[in-house]
Amino acid sequence: MSIQDYPSRLSDPNSRRMGTFSYLPPMTPEQLRRQIEFIVARGWTPAIEHSEPEHANSNYWYMWKLPMFGETDVDAVLAEVDACRADNPNHHVRLIGYDNVRQTQGASMVVHQAPMD
Repeated sequence: MSIQDYPSRLSDPNSRRMGTFSYLPPMTPEQLRRQIEFIVARGWTPAIEHSEPEHANSNYWYMWKLPMFGETDVDAVLAEVDACRADNPNHHVRLIGYDNVRQTQGASMVVHQAPMD
């Protein structure tokens, strides 16, 4: 079995991908819930970021509020993801789980892709 090349090009904004999960179909609400459960079960800090599609490949994304230190309520995290999407409908939105023990991101995934022109 050979590995398939993905024809992603800077000249074609619709071909660009943002991380491993972006090659998969969008997550269902239940799959997103399970990812958040995974993050909070490990004691990681959920955080939400957003960016314009044309700047999504840069290292800088806008932080949505502060990271949710100590948050264990999955519904509270989902509500913030929804609020970020509602306030920034033309932005990509990603969810991050910060691992405070290892001082790094334990998880990072785009949970909403803005419509591409």
